[in-house]
Amino acid sequence: MTAKKRHFLKTDVARRVVAALNTYETENALKGKLEVLETPERTLILLNGVPVALCIDQTPFFTVRGAMELKPRRHLVTVDMGAVQFIRNGADVMCPGIVDADESITPGDFVVIIDERHNKPLGVGTALITGVEMIHDTKGKAVRIVHHVGDKIWLVEP
Repeated sequence: MTAKKRHFLKTDVARRVVAALNTYETENALKGKLEVLETPERTLILLNGVPVALCIDQTPFFTVRGAMELKPRRHLVTVDMGAVQFIRNGADVMCPGIVDADESITPGDFVVIIDERHNKPLGVGTALITGVEMIHDTKGKAVRIVHHVGDKIWLVEP
């Protein structure tokens, strides 16, 4: 991934990013200097050189590494182990593979996809339906994947 620009965030902007990520009730705090890495595809927010957030429509949300480190408690979608290989390859999340979901999710919300066995993040995406529908529906797409384990963002080196 080639960088167009890289610079540290100003304090007031960094506070807004931290506040936006803290709305998902993270277990761990975001500590350190935040940088912005602008690429042709995405704008990433780095903490100590590691991408912890990406900007989707000007709104910061976790990367997979950021979700691993900060451990959000809200807007989680849990998938069964059969769906893991498809999500790792960038497939959207389908309703039959969902085991559990945060019931407060509404269409358009950003979500973190985790596996049921290890509770490890596999990807992040945008909800296409509500959290309740994700749990009860047996057909159709539930989440459009934006970033997943193994993609270009995942491979950004510190």
